[in-house]
Amino acid sequence: MDVTRTFTVGTAPDEVADYLRDFSRTEQWDPGTVSCTRIDTGPVAVGARWRNVSMFLGRKTELVYVLTRSEPDRLRFVGTNKTATSTDDLSFSAGESPGTTEIAYHAHVELNGLARLGTPVAKIAMEKLGSDTEKSLTRILGAGR
Repeated sequence: MDVTRTFTVGTAPDEVADYLRDFSRTEQWDPGTVSCTRIDTGPVAVGARWRNVSMFLGRKTELVYVLTRSEPDRLRFVGTNKTATSTDDLSFSAGESPGTTEIAYHAHVELNGLARLGTPVAKIAMEKLGSDTEKSLTRILGAGR
């Protein structure tokens, strides 16, 4: 399953990247996240890990996410558990107006085993979650001008 959104926020690209690099902040911008806590220490850099608990289709699910790519204009987080692998790619570029950022958000989820049977229903829920996530990030980071 893939969900993609591209939208503009009213915050500069470097500030957007700094904010999103700390995956524990998904509690603030991901409507499905119940809790997200860092499970290692040190600087937030490639290899940093978080335990994320989310509600999806009325059920709690827990994934361990790892920051696998961290560049000034791109972040990638990969979350895994026994039934799914979730990859969140976020890229940033300067918006058309000064101090704005265009965010390209791509979520890819692979369900494993019997969980794959729920893919059609999950795809609909993922699309709604993608739209809700865009709204949350726009609210937190400001509407693009």
